[in-house]
Amino acid sequence: MKCLFFMLFLMTSTSSYAVDYRQLSDPKQQENYETLTKELRCLVCQNQTIADSNAELAADLRRQVYEMLEKGQSREEIVQFMTDRYGDFVLYKPAFKGKTTLLWIAPILFLLLGLSTVFFFIRRKKASNQPVDSDSLQTNKEKQKKIHHLLEKGDAS
Repeated sequence: MKCLFFMLFLMTSTSSYAVDYRQLSDPKQQENYETLTKELRCLVCQNQTIADSNAELAADLRRQVYEMLEKGQSREEIVQFMTDRYGDFVLYKPAFKGKTTLLWIAPILFLLLGLSTVFFFIRRKKASNQPVDSDSLQTNKEKQKKIHHLLEKGDAS
């Protein structure tokens, strides 16, 4: 009985993760197909490429890329078609343009903000740990004596 459950588990687990694979006759086209399917984002899964995704939309996109390559369209034409249809989000590495400037610059801005925060924090910490001059040290001793005297006087009453 355990063997039966194990076999059912193996059969269902391997079939549920199968992704269709298409073979083109030209090796250059095949390479373009594999590259494109790894560069285009699955719009359903969002964190997977269409090569890795099992979503129906990803399968449709893979089929569409395959058909466009069979018709002889170039890689650039296919990418342009996909971005015109689905927007820059379909690309894992969007082009540097006005709309995507923030995507490319934000990591640098956050890094600079973090480094400047650390710099000012360390600088302020060092400034607060500066050695005290003898005049202020003498004043502190006098204040401590006054406080001690007041406390003793208060305890006596």
